[in-house]
Amino acid sequence: MAQDEAKAAEAVEQELPENTEPVSDDLALEEELVALQAERDEYRDKFMRALAEAENTRKRAERDRREAEQYGSTRLARDLLPVYDNLNRALASIPEESRAASAALIEGVELTLRELTKVMEKHGVTTITPAVGDVFDPQLHQAMFEAPVPGTKAGQIIQVMTEGFMLYDRLLRPAQVGVSSNPG
Repeated sequence: MAQDEAKAAEAVEQELPENTEPVSDDLALEEELVALQAERDEYRDKFMRALAEAENTRKRAERDRREAEQYGSTRLARDLLPVYDNLNRALASIPEESRAASAALIEGVELTLRELTKVMEKHGVTTITPAVGDVFDPQLHQAMFEAPVPGTKAGQIIQVMTEGFMLYDRLLRPAQVGVSSNPG
């Protein structure tokens, strides 16, 4: 029996070193697996970030393209506004007694003004035409002066000097107006 016990103890001692090696191999494999999973997660995170950045860049480029298409003509539109103003001034400056004699000239100027207006509208330029008595809107109007006018309330438009213009939803030039400062 003692011999059997001795053999059994010897067998256990021999098995122990063998069993410890696979346990250390399992630990090494598990550590390597954890490291590979962390590396995979890091690459997945980088991939998702790069994908999101590419999508944001695509959206930004599309928005920039749309804005360039819509608002690229802003400078040209602003340069045409004095032409519009001058044609209006030319028509307004003709005295009534000269209108009959200059009918052909007046008609030519009016047709030119209408054509200019049509072309501007085709390209998104709209006119801001306030009327006397409208309420002053600082988003659309520029107050050139204030004056107390009887029968008006403070903030009402009392005179329109020039029309304003919008390019789609952007203000090109505010309408220049006189505003009542009458408190009552």
